[in-house]
Amino acid sequence: MEQMITGEFQINSEAYEPKTLVDGAYRRLRRDIIEGRHLPGAKLRVEHLKDEYAVGAGTLREALALLVSDSLVVAQGQRGFRVAPISLSDIEDITRTRVMLECEALRQSILAGDDAWEASLVGAFHRLTRAEEKLAGDVDGSVNEWEERNRVFHETLIGASTSRWIRHFLAILYRQSERYRRISVLNRPVPQDVHEEHERIFKAAIARNVDEATRLLAGHIMRTFHTIQGVARFSPDGDTVPVRVANAE
Repeated sequence: MEQMITGEFQINSEAYEPKTLVDGAYRRLRRDIIEGRHLPGAKLRVEHLKDEYAVGAGTLREALALLVSDSLVVAQGQRGFRVAPISLSDIEDITRTRVMLECEALRQSILAGDDAWEASLVGAFHRLTRAEEKLAGDVDGSVNEWEERNRVFHETLIGASTSRWIRHFLAILYRQSERYRRISVLNRPVPQDVHEEHERIFKAAIARNVDEATRLLAGHIMRTFHTIQGVARFSPDGDTVPVRVANAE
């Protein structure tokens, strides 16, 4: 799980070995929801899932309760659990809030960052560049690798931010945006200009150009929302039902 108690912007739950059965079940369920194995709105039946994940019903319910706190699962009282729906209005709200907070965090980070921060950012950008090269070449497993290295790059950009509360809320927002970003990446390959966006943000941050870096970052984050608009389908009643991905049926 991410370091939510300390408020650090660390959202990768795959970075360490699970300490308990609940932690392990939570991480596997979370991954499967984000990767679309359990579709938005799908019922999560404990009696079926306990066999699939090889854990007891009590352990599974605890893991599902953690996912409820992440807003990835919805508890329905005596009716059990469902995967949380996703909608256009939801990702727009997530995205615009993230723009506000992450740009402020980047501003703080650029002003406060030292040589160690710069070195970390250089390394994170280099690894992201390699992952984007693999993604462009459609290498097996490249989506997961890109997602991880994209996360690390954004985390490192704001790593010198002086506000633990901004990092805390960004961790929540980043977690919520993962399912949507998967829709974007899996339905429309990451174009070359996304790498160019990353490169421009990186160069502006290293140059300590706060205005340019935050302007570029805001546009970069909004890009995912605009891509979702292009690949998702909604019911005629609006966007209160799960998004249907254009090529997923």
